Amino acid sequence: MRHLLFVIGCLLTVSPVLAQTGSVLDDLSLQSTILDSERMYAVYLPPDYDASARSYPVLYLLHGAGDDHTGWVQFGEVAHIADTAIRDGSATPMIIVMPDAQTGQRGYFNSIDGSWRYEDFFFEEFIPHVESTFRIRATKEFRAVSGLSMGGGGSLIYAMHRPDMFSASAPLSAYVGPLTESDMRRMMAAETANLDDEAIAAYFDRHQALRLAESVSAEDLNTVRWYIDCGDDDFLFEGNSLLHIALTKRQVRHEYRVRDGGHSWTYWRTSLPDVLAFVTQGFHR
Repeated sequence: MRHLLFVIGCLLTVSPVLAQTGSVLDDLSLQSTILDSERMYAVYLPPDYDASARSYPVLYLLHGAGDDHTGWVQFGEVAHIADTAIRDGSATPMIIVMPDAQTGQRGYFNSIDGSWRYEDFFFEEFIPHVESTFRIRATKEFRAVSGLSMGGGGSLIYAMHRPDMFSASAPLSAYVGPLTESDMRRMMAAETANLDDEAIAAYFDRHQALRLAESVSAEDLNTVRWYIDCGDDDFLFEGNSLLHIALTKRQVRHEYRVRDGGHSWTYWRTSLPDVLAFVTQGFHR
């Protein structure tokens, strides 16, 4: 009898914890007409998703170069971190969506020759698909974007290109793009070989975060809440520092964090709880 009571007591103790566990679906896909391919993605659903009828805010969480849509799931421990943040009240229950930008061609942008239109896919096909498939509050106020490294650059550029779409952008260890047009020409020599100078310059201006920080209206940039985080030992530290200076000169409101660490999952796992808390502040406004 005492053994039975002990078992029941354990179940009563454990069950509330289990009830606060979200779920991850990491093998979802949609067929893209723009990219002429099947595109994979992963989704984190908050603990009460299946037990409620409510709609949720959404965070688009972008992976870095070399990973795919499972990167944040496998190495970033997104489910554990989100569950903990929701449980302790630092983050509101939200849906976290992780697309694949590794397959076919690496990166979150349209190619310079227009043959690969990932950014068009993201806004014209991916967001509408996700926000009609899951119970998402599909307005700017309840939509945010974040990412690491290449995905940090994606989260920067997406919110700069479309400040009407996102309430917050939280780039982590972001690749802001080649620091000069000459650098871009060297890096993209094969892609730009048959293009004129005007087309190359226009592509650089549109895909370099420092240029956009100077060219997009400060009024538009200030409609987005910005959270920039980069480790003091990160090789991308210079670009992030220059971005902070550029935004400060334009009087664009932003949070800028420099913490001890480098370009690693150890750093990004410690960044994610702060990102979830930051975007939550905007969702609650």
